[in-house]
Formats: sequence, structure tokens, C-alpha cells
Amino acid sequence: MSPRFFPRDEYFMRLALREAERALEHDDVPIGAVIVRDAEVIGTGHNERELRQDPTAHAEMIALRDAARTIASWRVLDAVLYVTLEPCAMCAGAIVLARLPRVIYGAADPKAGAAGSVLDVLAEPQLNHCPTVAGGLLAEVSADLLRDFFASRR
Repeated sequence: MSPRFFPRDEYFMRLALREAERALEHDDVPIGAVIVRDAEVIGTGHNERELRQDPTAHAEMIALRDAARTIASWRVLDAVLYVTLEPCAMCAGAIVLARLPRVIYGAADPKAGAAGSVLDVLAEPQLNHCPTVAGGLLAEVSADLLRDFFASRR
């Protein structure tokens, strides 16, 4: 996984960071996601596990549902997911099922990451789809947001 970023990638990752900040409004872990197709945002989401009391209410899952609604298809083709933290196994599975072709994440997740840190679901050759993955875009900004959130709870 070599980080290959395009000029607009930072812009869209900053939108994902803004989504992450929205999670703080209801005391959720600040993770945000945006899905972009043809330079247009088609889905957004931020963690809402605490708000909804739903273990599946991760930023990526909410953004995928939003994108699927927007384009009226469960196949989220020709799109890019920008997420502030490396996807977990659940979210990575949903990314594969949605056929998303490209994933860009900020900070790596050494405890639950499924895009190369703990598992590599997104590169599993036995699955029917493997997106291109690049990590580390604005990683420090993403990690700082998470560190600040958890430090305030200790």
C-alpha cells in the first residue's frame, strides 16, 4: 500500500475531518467519512454509535448508506471513500460489498484496522472486490482529534 494522493484528496479529507468534528456534538468518537464521485460528495457520515446506541453506526457505514440512497444503487461504483481512521473489519466488509473502488484514510488503527494494520480485508484476494487503498493522508490531524477526545475522558 503506497500512499498515492491526488491534488483534491486533501480537500475531501478535510471535509471528512469536519464530519468527524460533528461526532463530538453528541459525545461520539470523532471519526468522519465522505464519499465522492465525479468531484461531488454523494455521501457523508460521522460516528453515531452513542447517539443511536447502535454498534453499526460507524462513519463509513452511515456514509455508504447515504451514498447508496443518493445514487439509488447499492453498488457505489466510480467513487472514493475518505475516512479519518482506518476502517474496521465491519466497515471494510461493507466497502467490499459496495464495490467501492478507492479508499483513502487518515490515521492507522493498530487495534482494529482492517486495511493493513490488524487485518487486511480490503486486500483479501479471495473476496470478489479489492479496492485501491492509501493511508496516511492528514494522519496527524486525524490522530490528534482522536487523542484529544480520549484524553478528555481520562
